Amino acid sequence: MENMGVRLAQKQLDAYNAQNLEEFLSVYSEDVQIMEFPSNRVTTNGLKEMRERYGRLFKENPNNHAELLARIVKENHVIDHEYVTGRANGKEAKAVAIYEIQGDKIAKVWFL
Repeated sequence: MENMGVRLAQKQLDAYNAQNLEEFLSVYSEDVQIMEFPSNRVTTNGLKEMRERYGRLFKENPNNHAELLARIVKENHVIDHEYVTGRANGKEAKAVAIYEIQGDKIAKVWFL
């Protein structure tokens, strides 16, 4: 499971940085949920909403880039610490994402 999680997390990060929406979405389950941590408030529910959210993000921020600062793998979870630059608003940010792997897809994501 560990190698699968690393492979999926890296594939989506590479696709995110390439602004390749289809490749980016290919690692997520159809019913993926993106949530806030620790509240578990769902901010994006399902692949359709992800397509809309990230399609808009990539279009509005063509220079968007996430640099991986650290990665922790524990069973079926991958935790990435990223430094995000290239946003249209000029703001840079550090982000932490927790990916939960189920089978061969990312099923849940929490952002801190």
